[in-house]
Amino acid sequence: MNTVTLDIIAYHRSPFGEKFGAPRQPGLAPAVVSQLVLEPPYNRAEALEGLDEVSHLWLEFVFDRVKPESTKLSVRPPRLGGNQKLGVFATRSTHRPSRLGLSVVAMDHVDKEKGIIHIKGADLIDGTPIVDIKPYVPYSDARPEAYNEIADKAPELIKVDVCPNVLYLADQVPGGLEAIKQILAQDPRPAFHNDTRSYTFSYGEFELTFMHDADQAVNRLTAIEGRKPNGTIP
Repeated sequence: MNTVTLDIIAYHRSPFGEKFGAPRQPGLAPAVVSQLVLEPPYNRAEALEGLDEVSHLWLEFVFDRVKPESTKLSVRPPRLGGNQKLGVFATRSTHRPSRLGLSVVAMDHVDKEKGIIHIKGADLIDGTPIVDIKPYVPYSDARPEAYNEIADKAPELIKVDVCPNVLYLADQVPGGLEAIKQILAQDPRPAFHNDTRSYTFSYGEFELTFMHDADQAVNRLTAIEGRKPNGTIP
């Protein structure tokens, strides 16, 4: 097959150190703030001129933790419970021929001096390589007539509860209690799990543990513990 080479222009610095716990689509946890740390020479102020007039950005990135040999022609989307196969091009699976991903994120602010773009609502994990950044253009990018019968509406949010003994720690977590609730409301559990076991995922310098209460249909945050930063970005 013919191939192309793409330059990495930035790395994504995110509180999510791993796939588990991260939103499955962009914009589902808008309280989560992250950064695009630009690489030279793209970290110069001239490359960022005009971004303060843009509200949203398209990010083109690489699923760098997915092995190239894991490319599949058909996949089992978690959205369908992991039981139904679809063609890879009808899904947003990470197992893609080029391993390229596309996400739209909200712009927070730009630090032109440091070459850092602060964004909100990204679904990318820490250290994800960014190969291009483009402005979202509402008059051409927003398509009111668009439809997707496979994913015709956002997943229903699940109720979230926080144990009183960890509530005081929530403000120390990136994005605070609001971000925690948005993350757990998406129900990060694997689609094929329907049990009451505890789950733990890394978020910033913390490990968050929650369990699902099937009787009350709620995800309950039970523990917040400190951890060392993962330092994924080279």
